Amino acid sequence: MRILVTGGAGFVGSNLATTLKRRLPGAELCAFDNLRRRGSESALPRLRDAGVDFVHGDVRCPADLASAGRFDALVECSAEPSVHAGYAGNPAYVIDTNLIGTAHCLEAARAHGANVIFLSTSRVYPIDRLRGLPLERHGDRLDLDPSDSGSGWSFEGITTDFPLAGHRSLYGATKLAAELLVEEYGAMYGLRTVINRCGVIAGPWQMGKVDQGFVVWWAASHLFGKPLTYRGFGGDGLQVRDVLHIDDLCELIHAQLQEPDRCAGRTFNVGGGRAGSVSLAELTLYCCERAGRAAAIGREPDTQHVDIPYYVTDNAPVTSVSGWRPVRGIERTLDDVFSWLTRHRALLEPLLFETAARPELLLRG
Repeated sequence: MRILVTGGAGFVGSNLATTLKRRLPGAELCAFDNLRRRGSESALPRLRDAGVDFVHGDVRCPADLASAGRFDALVECSAEPSVHAGYAGNPAYVIDTNLIGTAHCLEAARAHGANVIFLSTSRVYPIDRLRGLPLERHGDRLDLDPSDSGSGWSFEGITTDFPLAGHRSLYGATKLAAELLVEEYGAMYGLRTVINRCGVIAGPWQMGKVDQGFVVWWAASHLFGKPLTYRGFGGDGLQVRDVLHIDDLCELIHAQLQEPDRCAGRTFNVGGGRAGSVSLAELTLYCCERAGRAAAIGREPDTQHVDIPYYVTDNAPVTSVSGWRPVRGIERTLDDVFSWLTRHRALLEPLLFETAARPELLLRG
């Protein structure tokens, strides 16, 4: 079997490619990436050492995808992942990558009769509806009452029945539109497809930023002595997200590749679940413990237009179908992130904080 991982030098893609190669030693793994995101080049030595082929290309260009050759399965991880993408200027890149790029990937999959696993996002759910949940303050977090529930939500989290009417950011809109294309290709051309709407994913080799990869950003800022800010919802750091360890996601994708018929045609919410949920204020305490010091944290009470106060994944459907469930909680995730940050500080501090990187360090990976 030959597996193509688009976005294969990114955080999710590179971890998937190397993990799948280790778990499926008889398979050929090909990572496909345009290397646009700062730090993605540091994945190349890891891919090479793991025995993963690399093709430099862009999903916006069908000819580039053709150069990757035939494949039996596609794991579509390519994306412009920032929820802020397009708001400060031209939205062409986020639309062309997340929507048009997915169309090109699907057409390549159709040409080869390949199975498709599409990584979507929890940000397909409308912002105003998530803000409308009956949240209350409980300690250092916002939370739902255990007795409350509504359409597509309960104390256990958000399900795929959550209403989709409303605005969700350009990022979320392009991913939702791409989901529709995935479903149509499955119905029209008989491709076996599965859609995973992932929440926050974190772990080693994530080049975290303020707008994407906030868990690594928070950890690195504590460890390297950088200032942070609680933004939005009063500036108290009470907003909550669930966090999925990258290794847990890799185990799910491995299972879906091994048994494509079991999940074919399905859409799942995939995340850390209630046990893996954390507020920014709680995350701060965890990071202080591991860094051995507190970070300077400012407050910006005003809420930006794309911010949400709460999202926790209800994993019950994906667990019932596949048997998969996340097993690495937030503390294990942070332990792994802090260990990685400490080991590779010379490489990571320049990359994460936008200072001049030393090329010789990038080559060491």
